[in-house]
Amino acid sequence: MHFYEMLLGKKARPRVHYPKMNLELAFIGSLLLVAGTEEELRPFKDIKATFLVDSVDEFAEFLKESGAHIIGRPEHVPTGKNMIARHPDGTLVEYLERRS
Repeated sequence: MHFYEMLLGKKARPRVHYPKMNLELAFIGSLLLVAGTEEELRPFKDIKATFLVDSVDEFAEFLKESGAHIIGRPEHVPTGKNMIARHPDGTLVEYLERRS
């Protein structure tokens, strides 16, 4: 984590434990670091990007209208609310509405 703090010139916010997935999450600026064992991280390995959005629910509608497929419905997570979508080109992307 120290490398990313130096790279971004910011300190990490306190870590957040995600008990449902047994992961540790940390934000450094707009970067989200996810830590866990290989097995715990496996469901996230295919996600290519995480986009921060103002409203996951509103963005879900936009994505559907644009040809994306919502494969991980919006749900509350320790960092706010997220969903997973497969874009028309096949790219798997997480959308995150951060908790204030």
